Amino acid sequence: MESKGSLNMNILILGSGAREHAIAWAVKQNPKCSRLLVAPGNAGIADIAEISKTNIENCDEVVDLAKREKIDFVIIGPEAPLAAGVSDALKNNGFLVFGPTQAAANLEVSKSFMKEICTSANIPTAKYANFNDLVSAKKYIAEQGAPIVIKADGLAAGKGVTVAMDLPTAYQALEDIFSSGSKNLETKVVIEEFMEGEEASFFVLCNGQKLLPIGTAQDHKRVGDGDTGPNTGGMGAYSPAPILTEKIEDSVIEEIIKPTLHEMERRGAPYQGVLYAGLMIKDEKARLVEYNARFGDPECQPLMMRLGAQVLDLLIATSNGDLDECHISWADDHALCVVMASIGYPGKIKKGSIIKGVRNLSSSSSQMCFHAGTTKEANNLVANSGRVLSFTARGKTLAEAQSVAYEMAKSIDWKEGFYRTDIGWRALL
Repeated sequence: MESKGSLNMNILILGSGAREHAIAWAVKQNPKCSRLLVAPGNAGIADIAEISKTNIENCDEVVDLAKREKIDFVIIGPEAPLAAGVSDALKNNGFLVFGPTQAAANLEVSKSFMKEICTSANIPTAKYANFNDLVSAKKYIAEQGAPIVIKADGLAAGKGVTVAMDLPTAYQALEDIFSSGSKNLETKVVIEEFMEGEEASFFVLCNGQKLLPIGTAQDHKRVGDGDTGPNTGGMGAYSPAPILTEKIEDSVIEEIIKPTLHEMERRGAPYQGVLYAGLMIKDEKARLVEYNARFGDPECQPLMMRLGAQVLDLLIATSNGDLDECHISWADDHALCVVMASIGYPGKIKKGSIIKGVRNLSSSSSQMCFHAGTTKEANNLVANSGRVLSFTARGKTLAEAQSVAYEMAKSIDWKEGFYRTDIGWRALL
């Protein structure tokens, strides 16, 4: 392997979503990247990188791939490989890796573990209780009343949360979780008080006790305009998030992020990677909703658009312990991402429809179409997932970025797809 952070690096990115396409796009612009491999990738990623159809949740397969391709640096995109211990396996074989250990990734993998950390470190969050049987959980909800929040205690691709505004919805969410047969964890469900306010995302790079804030974003989780309908993995996002003022950011670092890092280190699981804090903000005070152990999708797309080539240097520095020497170069700009999904998402969808018009889109440092659920069949671009494309644009203002992103979306010929028409509405008010 090359020396850490040297020129002419062979880089491997694990993942197949628009998040990984955006990371690959940013990394590719850095002169340190001489060869880029992505596993398993998608049709859009295949235009800028080599593709390997490796099972990225299989530690042995990933390590074998990294050895075979003489990889110098591995970037783990999604949460599933982290939960499977892929980061640990790579590090144990001498590879430089961006992504927390399996133990540290528990901050995302187990919602009950995250809540336990909050309690131990006195971190502001919602009142909660854990349950592993349906009867006790239902009794608790009846006592607490609605609105109330029901969370499956495991990975659920961003869709394991139900904000129940009435008791029947809460009971149904419990039934769904306990009938799913999940064998992930002892705790099946975490039930939380409903927190009022505005939700936003705060991203920091962490190396044990060191941290570097790298941006804010807001996403739109609900499937429909006006934030209506069921939760999804995310229908769009923008960066920066105006509600996260410098004052609130400072308080989040001191009251939420730093205590978390101290507690994780105390438990022998120091956190190294990106820590994504989902926050609820009301009256200029933030409470922690959840942690993610990776970049969010779709929040990653506008972040990568704004950061560009320096992303690779930041990720390498995080992984080899040089965060103290890092400085981020921010442009005074905005970026916005509109997700185009298959009709029926987040429920049942039909795969295999042909998407036209993507090849005609401009690609530049200020606008990109990042692919998520795409593949190629007989030279056609085909949808094969719920979320399919992410139209992402930069602008001097958020309104300018929004306008360009929607121009891109409107130019696509795909009658089996849909998108929200109001991404960014909160900030633009």
